[in-house]
Amino acid sequence: MILARADQASRRYGDVLALDRVDLEVRAGELVGLLGPNGAGKSTLMNLLVGLRRPTSGRVELFGGDPRDPASRRQIGVTPQETGLPGTLRVGEVVDFVSAHYPDPVPRDELLDRFGLTEQARRQTGGLSGGQRRRLAVALAFVGRPRLVLLDEPTTGLDVEARHSLWEAIRGFHADGGAVLLSSHYLEEVEALARRVVVIGQGRVLVDDTMAAVRAVVGVRRVSLVADRLPTLPGVVRTERIDGRTHLLTTDADQLVRDLVTAGVAFTDLEVRPTSLEEAFLAITSDAPPAGAENEPDVHAAPAGTTA
Repeated sequence: MILARADQASRRYGDVLALDRVDLEVRAGELVGLLGPNGAGKSTLMNLLVGLRRPTSGRVELFGGDPRDPASRRQIGVTPQETGLPGTLRVGEVVDFVSAHYPDPVPRDELLDRFGLTEQARRQTGGLSGGQRRRLAVALAFVGRPRLVLLDEPTTGLDVEARHSLWEAIRGFHADGGAVLLSSHYLEEVEALARRVVVIGQGRVLVDDTMAAVRAVVGVRRVSLVADRLPTLPGVVRTERIDGRTHLLTTDADQLVRDLVTAGVAFTDLEVRPTSLEEAFLAITSDAPPAGAENEPDVHAAPAGTTA
């Protein structure tokens, strides 16, 4: 069963095209990672799915209806990227206030224990650390026993222990049959939780595939050097020449350097570094024109694991 869907959804903010004809489906029981660099369009897509924004063109559905319908929105839990909490209310009071909006909320003590906030129950939210406020914001998404939870950069500001604790709470919700759409620009976070990964770059879906497939793509490295001429080398995904330097994107930087030496290439100023997510996926989709261009080819794969 499809819980949330974007069908050729685009969103403009003035002259800025934040999303460009995005297709996405989240089905019951899925834990989908939404991955991409900052500014890629992840938060905009989240806002469309929960009804905070309307698409400029295309269609967005939540439980088969309009995301702005209160009946549909009561079945979701949301933690936006930035959350404001009333500083004078105690943690327990905030949970009680949100719980009052649902017919069968998770009991307060159970919820606070699940997210490691029991000792903070009587503290004012204004006195919490940034990490504690973030954990509370995430906990509130689960109060109403939602069918689908949308988490936008949920571990921002958390230390390692708190991050792993939150991961366990998300895994527990998913193990009980809940669906999750988790947005992050941290590959390791999505890798720890999701089996299916959707990668967004420049407002477009670049990849919709398994975690294993995405991991292989992100393994691309950038080898930069100064050389007059280069032969055709195996394993090079993309070649760029900028300001007198040649940049080679490759999945095996060590082998590429060995091939350069074996071929007798005279080079200087060699540099090897990881690519950004955006660079890696743009390398794979290098034939696609920029977002907003006409007659853009469909470059993303069919969703993995989306059988009914």
